[in-house]
Amino acid sequence: MATFIVLLGPPGVGKGTQAKIMAEETGLVHISSGDLFRENIKGQTELGKLAQTYIGRGELVPDNLTIAMIRERLARPDCKAGAILDGFPRTTTQADALEKMLGEFNGKVNKVPYITASEKVLVERLSGRWTCRANGHVYHDKLNPPKQATVCDLDGSELYQRDDDKSDTVVRRIQVYLEQTAPLITYYRGRGNLIEINGTQNIRDVTKSLLSALKK
Repeated sequence: MATFIVLLGPPGVGKGTQAKIMAEETGLVHISSGDLFRENIKGQTELGKLAQTYIGRGELVPDNLTIAMIRERLARPDCKAGAILDGFPRTTTQADALEKMLGEFNGKVNKVPYITASEKVLVERLSGRWTCRANGHVYHDKLNPPKQATVCDLDGSELYQRDDDKSDTVVRRIQVYLEQTAPLITYYRGRGNLIEINGTQNIRDVTKSLLSALKK
């Protein structure tokens, strides 16, 4: 049976970084809903144009758009053994849809690591974040600054601050998470597969905690 891991946590807690490491360690595909949306936005697809109107305001993309995109991605051959889902589901409605969807792919949600951090820490992390325009490499004013300001170390392209990383939008994103996504914690705890991880640790220690929890 295929293995599916849902990675939970508020914006800025480091889900994307940890999901990539987990993918390397487990051999499972890392599926980021944010990356899927950005691909469509960059390609100016109809879905991308619709998604941009919500993402730019720090709001959640409607379920039907998100679910359709995730379904298409899970249907690809590289997901046959399962996947690590980062950024989906975001609501209990999406979680119900995912349960039904995974049945079609001979799998189920096996583990749900939940990475935690305070709102103060999250705002500081997000509002200092800068993204490489060419390939999406991520930097941070304090935690991971580039060697040269506004220039990516890896490919020399311009670094910019995404609309959803600007301070006003960051606060709104966290509010939206607390209002709409936090109920997933209760949802998965009730199913017995939620694992809480302290996200204020350094990256290496968060990774150790995650991998240890997944082996149990």
